[in-house]
Amino acid sequence: MIIPVKTTTASYEVHLGENILSEFCHRISEKMKKADQIVVVTDEHVWSLHETYFRENFSLPFKMYVVPNGEACKTFESYFQVQTFLLQENCSRNSVLLALGGGAVGDLTGFVAATFMRGIPFYQIPTTILAHDSAVGGKTAINHPNGKNMIGAFYQPSEVLYDFHFLATLPVEEVRSGMAEVIKHAIISDRNWFQEFYSLTSIETIQKDELLVWLEKGIRVKAHIVELDETEQSYRKYLNFGHTYGHAIEASIGYGKITHGEAVMIGMIPALMLSEIHGELESSSAFQLYTLAQKLGYNFQHVLACDFNELASFMLKDKKTTNGELHFALLQKIGEPFVKTISMEEVQKCDEEFRKWIEEGQ
Repeated sequence: MIIPVKTTTASYEVHLGENILSEFCHRISEKMKKADQIVVVTDEHVWSLHETYFRENFSLPFKMYVVPNGEACKTFESYFQVQTFLLQENCSRNSVLLALGGGAVGDLTGFVAATFMRGIPFYQIPTTILAHDSAVGGKTAINHPNGKNMIGAFYQPSEVLYDFHFLATLPVEEVRSGMAEVIKHAIISDRNWFQEFYSLTSIETIQKDELLVWLEKGIRVKAHIVELDETEQSYRKYLNFGHTYGHAIEASIGYGKITHGEAVMIGMIPALMLSEIHGELESSSAFQLYTLAQKLGYNFQHVLACDFNELASFMLKDKKTTNGELHFALLQKIGEPFVKTISMEEVQKCDEEFRKWIEEGQ
């Protein structure tokens, strides 16, 4: 299956399927004749799981660079080390990078590609459910202690290869993390699709065929929005639903100590509370999603470990904040997102109510 992505700066394809790495290698072989070097950037965990499959199915010559697992790779240090490796290996403007891993590896590799010799081609080969979102759309970045994804660039990949073979080894916590972004795509695009998740009894009971349909839908939602607004001037802000408060939770707890998807799920609850106030959502919408998320095993105790004043300071540093004003992605109705300026006082009221639900064990 192929999903085209067309932006103002690039056109490329997202290829989805099972065991399609060798097909990808064959497809790009002609193009790779112009490349003097191919460098695969991956992390320790992914490489330990998938080295055999990759070597058996990727027939082109390549060099490897292995970075730390998860968000730990999205640092200045890792960024500098990858750049140093490319220079030491005499890479040039004709070199090509491949990001083999989850969203963090893709973010780091994309930013390296965007800035090495002012830009070289890179390919996304996501290995997680969560990365069905981050691998598409060209957002690349590393983290700063003062905020997530603060240093980066919009830089589109040459292609995204989503080989479902890699998903087979995902632990349940990674499936849960990825499903938060799937649910986010549904909630901002399609009421009927969103309602499907209420029939789930647990993350473990999700069927493979069902998951693949949801991933395709999610990628199509992302691709459509990116085509409308590549650099997040308008429509693309809808994709931040749940992220303003969620990113603050991530930063407060410490990157890598909570999965990104878990933080997004946490962040969607205050976003729905605010949507009930400023949109036309039923008054029980936030609590219904909270109840579903609890059933699916999302951990809301993280919220109680964070002081609201600290969360507020991180929200004010968020990229979606301008002149001290918080710009929240909200919902008029399920499937109808909009962006509204929200006061910190309003967020705090929602936060207080949210904490009561958690403390009361509801």
